[in-house]
This record gives sequence, structure tokens and C-alpha cells, in this order.
Amino acid sequence: MNLFVKSEKQKLWLERLLKKEQKFKENSADIDERAIFPKENIQDLVEMKYSSVTIPVAYGGEGFQVYDMVLMQETLARFDGSTALSMGWNLSVIGEIFERKIWSEEKLNFLAKEVLQGALINRAATEVQTGSPTRGGRPGTTAVKKDGGWVLTGRKTFTTMSPMLTYFLTSAWIEEKQRIGFFLLHKDLPGLSIEETWDVISMRGTASHDLVLDHVIVDDSMLVELPDAPRSEKVNGWLLHIPACYLGIAQAARDYAVFFANNHSPNSLNGPISQLANVQQLLGEIDLELIRARHLIYSVAATYDDELYRKYIKNEIGVVKHTITNSAIKIVDKAMRVVGAKSLQRSNPLQRYYRDVRAGLHNPPMDDMTIKKLALSAIEEGKQKHSS
Repeated sequence: MNLFVKSEKQKLWLERLLKKEQKFKENSADIDERAIFPKENIQDLVEMKYSSVTIPVAYGGEGFQVYDMVLMQETLARFDGSTALSMGWNLSVIGEIFERKIWSEEKLNFLAKEVLQGALINRAATEVQTGSPTRGGRPGTTAVKKDGGWVLTGRKTFTTMSPMLTYFLTSAWIEEKQRIGFFLLHKDLPGLSIEETWDVISMRGTASHDLVLDHVIVDDSMLVELPDAPRSEKVNGWLLHIPACYLGIAQAARDYAVFFANNHSPNSLNGPISQLANVQQLLGEIDLELIRARHLIYSVAATYDDELYRKYIKNEIGVVKHTITNSAIKIVDKAMRVVGAKSLQRSNPLQRYYRDVRAGLHNPPMDDMTIKKLALSAIEEGKQKHSS
């Protein structure tokens, strides 16, 4: 990990997070077993101001860039995947909003103040009928103009960290504008409620429940975004928090497999199983995947943070996500082969890692979309070369 620590600020924040390692790891099994939201973990992170690190320095934050976020999120995910993925959405949404500055200056100052005081935010954009918003479907949630405000009605799925969110940045179809808008909804608005629908086998603690909007009235000023194009068409480096999370889980699986290999000594051997050629082969293949994945994500993150080179990034964010989530699945599988049948015991963390990394396949962007975009880019590039 030291190879990727580039600044004193990163070192300082890693040291702060590492102080939570034991506590978060101890809670992780219970969070998964009972499918409970890691409220105490998130509260600890809020109190240490970690939830506001992607706010620019000019607005009172730490000014974390994407590289910084990836480094911290990978570390946090080694402790507990649900905690990392939940907090990652908050950090990435904040980072994207301030980077693009598509909100008014007044609203940016308002958001910074709220987050610095402990508020948490996430987008609520996925619906049952439309699926992931990256597919381009029109939301069924509607916003109707009334008495100088808006009335929102609909239901959102996969609203990660819903029990502790202060604000839901919610997409809705505005018929009179024939456009999708994003409204900033406070958790205490009348008609806004959370229906506890999250019952899955992976990332069981993210509390990605349904957000229900029953004629929620919101002031016109809370219409904070009117995108002129689908958000999926814009390169968003802050989404690297997703592969960073699964990379951290894969690292945790690797560390457990190495520990087990060095300490498990069956009486059929004169020493631990780490001396066996097949075990060494598996461990070597695991580290090969990790090194390849880690260099890819940090290279792309560093390039994205450099405004001079960011414009050259087209499909790299999707490639990182595709590569790391699939590598994480391979890594955990190989770790389980090292440990053997014991890895299937409910008390063994590997079975949790095995289930959690599968969730990465269903986070945006999806594998098929990444591959399609690569193909279309290659085809278009070929056409341009041929015509020139």
C-alpha cells in the first residue's frame, strides 16, 4: 500500500482510518449476519469529518481529489465493505457536485455547510421499471409544478445508506419541461419515507431500501440540476469509489488466505500449507491480479485528477470498474481454494467476501455497457482514420 501513498495528507488520513480497523472488522460479521446498517461505523466517520473530505478547501473541506478518495475507500473496504460502499456514495456525490459546479454558488455553499455539520447525501435515481439510470430510461417519479413549488410522487430503489441520509438527490420527470431534473429532498419532508426492502445476500448492511415519495412538496429552489444530457454520457471519475471498495474487499480476502496458509499445519505435513506448490501458485495468482488492478485504478485516478489530461479519458472509468470487480471475484475464489471447505463456514469471513464482491457486477457501469462503449469507440476511430 505504501507505494500509492503520495502525500502527508493521505498518510495522516490513513492513520486516522486505521485507528478504526479493529472496531469495524469486529462489527463486520454481525452487520452481515443480521443485515443491519453500520450506523455506529458511519457515525464514527462523520465525527472524524471523513464524510466531508471531498468538499474543496475553498468551501471548508479537505479538498480530496479522486486519487485520495480511492486510497481511503480501498482501505476502509478492507475493514467492512458495507460501510465503505455506503460512505463512498456520499463522498463521490459531493465530489462530483463541486467539481462540475452545476449548482448555483449559493447552493454549493449551503451544501458545504450542511455536510461539514454532519449531513449525508446520496443520489436516488434507480427505479424498478427503468433499472439503472445509466441505461437511459425515463424515471417514473414525477415532479409537477404547483403554487410556486413542486410535488414529487414516485418510488426509488437501491437508495444506499437510506437510514442516515440527510438529503436525497432525487431524479424526476418534469413533464412541462420534458426533461429529467434532480431535486434536493430533506429526509424530514412530509410524504417522504423509507420502506425497508433491502433483503439480499451481498452487501447486506448498505440498507439500500426504497425511497417512497407520496406527494412530497418541495420549494422551487430545490430543483438543483437540469442535465442537458444523460449523466451516463459524462465521464465521472468519482465513480471510482465503487471499484476501490471491491479492491479493498479482495485485499482482505488475500490477507486472510495468506494468514491461513502460514498458520494451518495439518498433521500430514511437516509445517504449514504455505510450503505447498499448489498453494503458492494460488497466492501468486492472487497477487498478480491485485497488482494489475491496483496500478490500473490509481493510474486512471491520477490521470483524471490532472485537468490537463482528464479530457483524454473516455472509457477508462468503466474499464477500471469492469477489471477490478471481475478480478475481485477471481481473487476471493482463489483465496477460498487456499482455505478449502473452512471458507464456507458462516464464521469465516471469506464466505462474506465471496458474496459481497458479486455485488460489484451490478453497480454502474455494467460490464456489457463498458464493452459496448469500447467497441463503438474502436469502430468510430476506425471510420475516422479511413475517411481522413
